[in-house]
Amino acid sequence: MSVRVSTRGVRTSIGPRAARLSVGSGGARVSTGLGPFYASSSLAGTRRQTSTRRTAQARPATPSAAQLERARRQAERAQQEAERDAAIAQLQELRRQTTSVHLQSFPAAHPPAIPDVPQLTLPWALAEAQAFHLRGVGWLARADRAAAKQSAEQDAPAYLAAERARLHAVRERMTSEAELWWQALLSNDEDTVCEAVNTAFSDNPAAGCAVGTDGVVLSVVMRQQDLDSMPTHTPGVAPSGRPTLKNLTKRDRILWWLTSMGSNIVATLKEGFATAPGITAIDLAVLTRLPDTQRLGFVAYGRWSRQAVESTPWREPEDALRFLDIGQDVACSVTTTAAGNFSSTIKPLDTTRVPGLQELLDHAQDEPEADQTSLADLDITLGANTPPDDPTTVDDPLRIKPFAEWKHQSTAQPPPAPLAPPATATELVPGQTLVLPDEAWQGLQVTFRFAGADADLSLFLLGDDGQVAGDDDFVFYNQPSTTDGAARLAGKQQEGQHTVERATLHLSVLPERVRRIAIAINMDVDTGLTCGSLTHATWDMDCPTGAAWTFRPPADPGIRAMVIAELYRHTDQGHPIWKLRALGQGWAEGLDALARAHGVDIE
Repeated sequence: MSVRVSTRGVRTSIGPRAARLSVGSGGARVSTGLGPFYASSSLAGTRRQTSTRRTAQARPATPSAAQLERARRQAERAQQEAERDAAIAQLQELRRQTTSVHLQSFPAAHPPAIPDVPQLTLPWALAEAQAFHLRGVGWLARADRAAAKQSAEQDAPAYLAAERARLHAVRERMTSEAELWWQALLSNDEDTVCEAVNTAFSDNPAAGCAVGTDGVVLSVVMRQQDLDSMPTHTPGVAPSGRPTLKNLTKRDRILWWLTSMGSNIVATLKEGFATAPGITAIDLAVLTRLPDTQRLGFVAYGRWSRQAVESTPWREPEDALRFLDIGQDVACSVTTTAAGNFSSTIKPLDTTRVPGLQELLDHAQDEPEADQTSLADLDITLGANTPPDDPTTVDDPLRIKPFAEWKHQSTAQPPPAPLAPPATATELVPGQTLVLPDEAWQGLQVTFRFAGADADLSLFLLGDDGQVAGDDDFVFYNQPSTTDGAARLAGKQQEGQHTVERATLHLSVLPERVRRIAIAINMDVDTGLTCGSLTHATWDMDCPTGAAWTFRPPADPGIRAMVIAELYRHTDQGHPIWKLRALGQGWAEGLDALARAHGVDIE
């Protein structure tokens, strides 16, 4: 006898395998299993039924040729439908992107904000000086270590005073230059306005270039995408109701192109007015390669006032076509027919109607030469006056001068060559944790060496909750130092075939609220490259006594930002210590996701 529990109740079976009586929520049933047939009948009231069947015979598991062909056709149809759906999604997104540029908003220009100078303290200066004087001094060389610390105590006050005075002088100069620049922008100085506007235009989908000013009017030339590069298909619906792709008619294709051009025109106007507060009108002309002749020609021009652009509501992609109505003396190659439809041809405009247009056309270059730089690459650092073709990188004017640099300058000696990572560095693996020696509190040098692509080093000073307490606790390329100098990026250098970026950390100077330091790298998201593009990437850290650690971050093609290592406070038998952990974990989204994970919102 056996008892079974199922969703239909409790069933009790009595009898041998040849004949069983089952009693449960489904009624009482007697069955016989003798021979190739079996019979079963219900014993409960009217629920009586009898059924017979032949025991199933084993069938071959191999599918037939017809089944294989049917499966192949189904798989082929599924692949085609997937490709069709992907193409439809891409076309829909492309149309959205190309016809919605004008829906963006652009922040209005404001006087440059000059950052405050770092709030340097004597403990920081002493830590810098000790890190310099103790470098290479053995742990057991007590006399030498004592002499090094005494030298550091003597140098620290002078170093601190010199850096404070230098940084304040730099800030005063920057403040004066910023004021002069702002006044020049407000008064529509041609060079200043064109430089600022072209810098703002540098990331636009349609290349724009400011070519001059005339009082309060700015002249801009814009390069619109060629009609021949526009898609020839559009999403549609088949008679069966299924999604499909259909050919764009010539008129619909031109309408898409015209809407895209209008969207770019309006966005260019909005950004130009936002960047140049003193400009009240913009003369804009649009160049493109004409489909019939494959030569550059003007297809739209006119004058648009600030009041007209800023008072017009821009809510839908179709609003982009309002550029034809809100401007003055607007001409466009796409005209309206008597029936109210747009024409299906694009013809060049007559350049003789507007002075200067033909000259611009004669000197227009559709593709810049390899050794030429566009106006959008002009240096934007205040007062730097760096020529556009200068490949050098402008240093942060408020960069803290390292103690070694100050020391060698004050003694009229050449600066020392960068130290290579010690050969005895401890090689770390992901997840490995170790205790830092006490000497590490006086100074740590972090080095990230790489090739193959560009990457940036960044530091996050975190609390117990893993978040920054404020903007000052995020050290990256736009903020290379904390105000107290305890964490600082030293900039990038090219050393042979490798790019090297260094940072310094003074654990003894960090405020008590900083419980953890995340050392991270990030790729430039705009390039589309990931950490998998980095080659020969190594991360090294060493302290003045020569103790060093090295770690090879994983070349993960799925991420664009990574925390290579972290330092964190710990207590061992009542004594505070710092520990190091190698990580190599990251985020696919890049710097934005990395920053958000640590409490920083990047605008």
